[in-house]
Amino acid sequence: MVEVPAGTVTLHDRRTSTRWRADVAGHLLARTPVTQAQYRAVLGASPSAATGEDLPVETVSWLDAVRFCNALSVREHLEPAYTIDDEVTCAVGSTGYRLPTEAEWEHACRAGSTGPRYGDLDEIAWYATNSGDRPHPVGTREPNAWGLYDTLGNVWEWCFERYDPEVYGDYRVLRGGGWSDPEWSVRAGVRRRSHPTFAIEDVGFRPARSTSHRTGRE
Repeated sequence: MVEVPAGTVTLHDRRTSTRWRADVAGHLLARTPVTQAQYRAVLGASPSAATGEDLPVETVSWLDAVRFCNALSVREHLEPAYTIDDEVTCAVGSTGYRLPTEAEWEHACRAGSTGPRYGDLDEIAWYATNSGDRPHPVGTREPNAWGLYDTLGNVWEWCFERYDPEVYGDYRVLRGGGWSDPEWSVRAGVRRRSHPTFAIEDVGFRPARSTSHRTGRE
């Protein structure tokens, strides 16, 4: 896990042409997307379409990612972040693993940079032009300034929030672009959406943990 400092980030939705600022508390974020080996160690099997222990786990739904976070928390004797009933709720400030918020994800991806990417795309990301139409082992492109790998390219990453509840219901946010995406889609500010039960071969995730402990729910 990498310690991500507190900060402020401006998010943008191209579909609605809206922008909003969000304050981000300091938190921990996995250095790379979860690998197939890590996923198998926690849940016993990998659902991935490609095969490789160091490849990012993919073909995982948002609900799969939530269940992984809870299982990893239990494995490490931490308080699970999620309660899974008719809907999933997250305990704010839980000690356990969870999906990052969308603001946490973009703040961490940018690592203090202000452009669409934190470096030259061919050096930092696997995407349609250089991936050979397949995912690649995590951590094999250049990291950002805070030591995070593959926040852009390789696989899209689930975030916790709903994309736009009034229009898309329970659809959740995806960030970062994947190995099959063109250059335009592999940018820090690009948002994608999908149903929480949907799983496809260019979607994975990385867990986060809170470093401050507050009460309440989100």
